[in-house]
Amino acid sequence: MELTITGLSKTYNNGVKALDDVNLHIGSGMFGLLGPNGAGKSSLMRTIATLQQPDEGSITFGDINVLNDKMALRRLLGYLPQEFGVYPNMSAEELLHYFARLKGIATATDCRKIVNEVLEITNLWNVRKKSVSGYSGGMKQRFGIAQLLLNNPKLIIVDEPTAGLDPAERQRFLNVLREIGTSHTVIFSTHIVDDVRELCHELAIMNGGKVLYRGTAAQGEQQLFGRIWMRIVERADFEEFNASYQVISSNYNPDNTLNIRVLSDTQPHETFVPATPQLEDVYFVTLKNDQA
Repeated sequence: MELTITGLSKTYNNGVKALDDVNLHIGSGMFGLLGPNGAGKSSLMRTIATLQQPDEGSITFGDINVLNDKMALRRLLGYLPQEFGVYPNMSAEELLHYFARLKGIATATDCRKIVNEVLEITNLWNVRKKSVSGYSGGMKQRFGIAQLLLNNPKLIIVDEPTAGLDPAERQRFLNVLREIGTSHTVIFSTHIVDDVRELCHELAIMNGGKVLYRGTAAQGEQQLFGRIWMRIVERADFEEFNASYQVISSNYNPDNTLNIRVLSDTQPHETFVPATPQLEDVYFVTLKNDQA
């Protein structure tokens, strides 16, 4: 099933235009929604999840008109927001059985089967008897995925799921998403470029409520081929280089010098060497072009 978003716009009461004529077509697999905080990603996720109504536009998922038939979409939806509640002092296994009954899984045999499956998929089987309230951040995120998988959703939305996770927890969580992304339509919203690079076969870059780029990482990198240059500069010289060249990113070296990456159609100076474009370059160039 495919998700089609057409002409979606939303302005809040405080005058902030959260969505500005958003158009997207999303098929099966992992789709990354990349953008800085405040770009409109969460507003788009909440609108797709039928938690808020847009001012204009339409959303369809397969043959479902989402805005006119919210319940039909909700039956096929798994949604993991940035914050998803505080759990009582119950084990993961007990809570999942409770959620399974709420989702209409009636027989004890069916309930046990699906709960065991989602515990295995999310690598929580060995801690299934532990209280969810005592889980680490990464374990709670994986539990969030486990509970949304109970009704075998066709569309899964996860909003900034790795924010605040340590590197090991982040990797475990991404492995879970990679597993479920093979058989579902998954929209993965984040401001972390590495998450999208590791997981998503297609992506969109958002800022200011607008979709600025839609395609694959490879397509975006190809568009920048021959236009990214790099060199090492002293920290004290950075402002001069920033004023003279179109610097798109910089990062520190152990000796406190800086690697700078510059956008230019030709070699900006003989001291610069060509660099292979990366998804970070696509992201930063897209945002800088939007601000120009």
